[in-house]
Amino acid sequence: MADISLSGAQHHVDGIQASYMAQVQRRRLYGGLTLLIFVVLMVSGFNVADDRNAGGFWDGLHQIGDYPADVLSEAWDKRADLPALIVKYFPALVETINIAAVSTLIGAIGGLFLSLLGTRGLAKWPRLIPLFRRISDIMRAVPEIVIALVLIFVLGGGPVPAMIAIAIHTAGALAKMFSEVSENTDLKAVDGLASTGATWSQRMLLGVLPQVAPNYVSYTLLRFEINIRASAILGFVGAGGLGYELRNAMAWGPGRFDEAAAIFILLFGTIVFFDQVSSRYRNRLTEGQGQ
Repeated sequence: MADISLSGAQHHVDGIQASYMAQVQRRRLYGGLTLLIFVVLMVSGFNVADDRNAGGFWDGLHQIGDYPADVLSEAWDKRADLPALIVKYFPALVETINIAAVSTLIGAIGGLFLSLLGTRGLAKWPRLIPLFRRISDIMRAVPEIVIALVLIFVLGGGPVPAMIAIAIHTAGALAKMFSEVSENTDLKAVDGLASTGATWSQRMLLGVLPQVAPNYVSYTLLRFEINIRASAILGFVGAGGLGYELRNAMAWGPGRFDEAAAIFILLFGTIVFFDQVSSRYRNRLTEGQGQ
């Protein structure tokens, strides 16, 4: 009798093991097929892009270091002029930082309202939650450069189109991040304020924001770093700032490579500086929240 029970238990264990191994093999098969499809798509896409390119990627690969070498060579020959060039382009750097700062502030305010209006349990109009979420999806789905090109066509070149474009994209991106944080808030404080007759804005201001403020500030600082890079990139399409000066220096070619090097130094130094400052401040916020 004992032998029969032991054999039955062993048979059950063998069945579980066989089922587990079948699931593992199935997952490996699906993973292999997914990887194969990804490789095929990547190779085919690269071949299509290479065929449509003005030149061949492999034919020009050996020239990949020629342009940086020319820039560094000319900058080294004119290294005595670099401090004066850095001073010359410093106002353009200030303009780039201003674009990033203003667009981040406007985008953070817009993202705050979109996140609160699109979060379950906090929204003022629960039926409109899908609408506000789709609005934020659209705002972050469209790249900044596309929005900037449209606005430049309407408003003309300058920092204003860049600021609006980055603010729109920032609002959509931060709305998603803020909403995920808001969904994890403790609703006891909100319910307590509601029982006293507090309005929706008072409940959000006193019951929600004190809980999520460190994460909100952390995400906003992270977005500010990204927006500095974005504002420099948008300068290439005529949106002003340091990117506009860099495009002109690079388009001129030999003879102004020293100016391009000076702008690169300014941009690189600025990004590293704000990255270190914001990272340290974000770490302090995170540690303070953990304590």
